Amino acid sequence: MAKLVYSAIASLDGYVADEEGKWDWSMPDEEVHAFVNDLSRPHGTWLLGRRMYDVLVAWETMDDEAPLMRDFAELWRGADKVVYSRTLEAPSSARTRIEREFDPEAVRRMKDEAERDLAVGGPELAAQAFRAGLVDELQLFLSPVIVGGGNAALPDGLKLSLELQDERRFGNGVVYLNYRVA
Repeated sequence: MAKLVYSAIASLDGYVADEEGKWDWSMPDEEVHAFVNDLSRPHGTWLLGRRMYDVLVAWETMDDEAPLMRDFAELWRGADKVVYSRTLEAPSSARTRIEREFDPEAVRRMKDEAERDLAVGGPELAAQAFRAGLVDELQLFLSPVIVGGGNAALPDGLKLSLELQDERRFGNGVVYLNYRVA
């Protein structure tokens, strides 16, 4: 069975975007970007909320000369994508389908049938997956900034036991923490 992995770049106080919706403070440098690319390689399917999809779909047509950018674009284009949205009419990327509602049983079947791991992107969608007991692994990149509020990386009221699997400190002050859901 494949794992469902939630990854997020967050402020030290736990937000993926500040109260104004800005997340420019979370832009990874080359070292972090290369690491994120490597973590993304095993993911055959990405489950995305609408807002996360709107951010990431730029990789569909990105034609950047920088090797790290080109590498991530290839990872994006090579993965299947499921976008959960009630309003998106049609996807703007290949290998993409739209689902109107998050169905935990359908995701459970995807995990059972998948040959490669699945990634869940976007904190609201991840919250649904956490509450349904579907998330197997949590990858947090904590940025050296406190934003004071905004869009939380993790859902309120969620209680889980976690086992630390890995950690890494980057030169720019970002700290990576990888946990398995116990």
